[in-house]
Amino acid sequence: MILCLGTTPVYQRSLVFDRLTIDRVNRAKSVADYASGKSVNAARVIATLGGEVLATGFAGGARGDALIRDLAEAGIEYDFISVTPETRQCITLIDRASGQATELVEESSPVGETAWRELTAVLEQRLAQAQIWIFSGTLAPDASKGFYARWLPLAASQNARAIIDVVGEPLRLAMQHSNAILKMNREELGLTIGKDLSSDNALLTALREHTPPNGALVVTMGADGAIASEQGRIYRGKSPKIDAISAVGSGDAFAGGLALSLHRGDPMPDALRLAIACGSANAMTDRAGHLNVSDVDALLGQFQVERLA
Repeated sequence: MILCLGTTPVYQRSLVFDRLTIDRVNRAKSVADYASGKSVNAARVIATLGGEVLATGFAGGARGDALIRDLAEAGIEYDFISVTPETRQCITLIDRASGQATELVEESSPVGETAWRELTAVLEQRLAQAQIWIFSGTLAPDASKGFYARWLPLAASQNARAIIDVVGEPLRLAMQHSNAILKMNREELGLTIGKDLSSDNALLTALREHTPPNGALVVTMGADGAIASEQGRIYRGKSPKIDAISAVGSGDAFAGGLALSLHRGDPMPDALRLAIACGSANAMTDRAGHLNVSDVDALLGQFQVERLA
């Protein structure tokens, strides 16, 4: 089983416009409301591809109830802690004319000490049942910055693999653990280590220097694909050509594909390949964390992953 933890999920609204014009009345051609957020998006992708997954975190208020209903309707197993603060809502505006997507992000609220104790209890029970963990997304404001990293020794003791998809101090704390699988984009890695990684040589050097000894470092690069470092080996795959609608959620879909492939026992090159296909397939839809299995299958036949070092 794969466990997806995110403490700041979203009840998402995606609106599609033929053309979006600022400071004008804009009428959406379609509107969709659904459960989202980084960990939820990853869980949805895993479930869509037939994997066994559990989504957990906090959910509150009417939007939290709607999030839970959507997960249930999608057949995604969940174990969320009920909290008083309303689950946040984020809005994606998709402009078909320009091919651009604009995100309006509501910040999350503190959930309180009791909620953190309850989530800790759920994790103490559920993590033992999972072989792959995904910890992703911004922590709620009153969280310890080390909340994700604190569980990594347990992963090592259970031979579980933990994918960490965060930024800032929670990521830096996770990087101190030798067994972490660190997933981020190129800009996030540069900001984390304080270096300019715009050149390929600089990126390769960073991969060699910062890959956890018994873990991995996986860096997404948008339309340029992704690169992964594991046990002294570096692999790269280029994204296939697609007609993109919205890339929102593609990084989360990537994480879901990576986790599912590793759960199946695939080596890193194959996991990177499925991850890229999932991220690309998500970009072919107007909803974060959604994809069509037929698109993933078709994309897998359009590119390969090569070993660079």
